[in-house]
Amino acid sequence: MYRIREVDGHDEEIADTLADLHRLTFFDGASIPQFDWGSWWLAYHRAIPVAFAGVVPSTHAYNAGYFCRVGVLKKHCGNQLQLRLMRALGSRARHNGWSCIVSDTTDNVASANNFIRAGYRLYQPQCPWAWPNTLYWRKSIK
Repeated sequence: MYRIREVDGHDEEIADTLADLHRLTFFDGASIPQFDWGSWWLAYHRAIPVAFAGVVPSTHAYNAGYFCRVGVLKKHCGNQLQLRLMRALGSRARHNGWSCIVSDTTDNVASANNFIRAGYRLYQPQCPWAWPNTLYWRKSIK
């Protein structure tokens, strides 16, 4: 029913698709990332992109990836797409030789629960990088 594919953020059409999904899932709540940096995935329902995720080298943790974005169109929520995208990020992290993936959530219970399901654990970074009420997540890569 759904397919997850790693995509090339340097490709203008792919970058436009990622930006469109970002606008449809984050509205004006977050700035659009640079899709030509890091690794990006799209989830397709039939041939239509319905979700995306990205990981970049972390500037917050040593030898780590930073799970910088994930967005799922509301109509497709509840189909474990975020969890499946998290698994794809884990494979990329292993391939890159990273020791872990870090991320954060703020006021998003559904995402926090998906981090727990995917094996991430809460942690307190030495230098927190987000809002005071942000939860920080870390998953070791084996």
